[in-house]
Amino acid sequence: MLSEYLPIFILMIFALAFASVMVLSNRILGPKKPNPEKLSTYESGMEPIRTARDRFSVKFYLVAMLFIIFDIEIVFLYPWAVTFDKLGVLGYVEMFLFIFVLLVGYFYIIKKGALKWE
Repeated sequence: MLSEYLPIFILMIFALAFASVMVLSNRILGPKKPNPEKLSTYESGMEPIRTARDRFSVKFYLVAMLFIIFDIEIVFLYPWAVTFDKLGVLGYVEMFLFIFVLLVGYFYIIKKGALKWE
């Protein structure tokens, strides 16, 4: 039974060894010419106005969570689209119920003002 997993273990060992060799060779062979310009922080071509330790607004995290929630629906839509012809009417109705629940949630967060960035 364990012999069935042997190729996976060998591949994992090879991948870790390869990654380690690449990182170490870059550290050993790579150029090392630091200067103040290279060591400064970089934010989309603009000078940083705050430190990296500043707190973010709760709105930022709320929008991020909402994005993830509504982005995950694609995980459920793709298999449905692939097997659409085999599911029949029941699969069609269930997917529209799923989309309806997502739309209700979407209109709810719009009504609550969760997407308004002030």
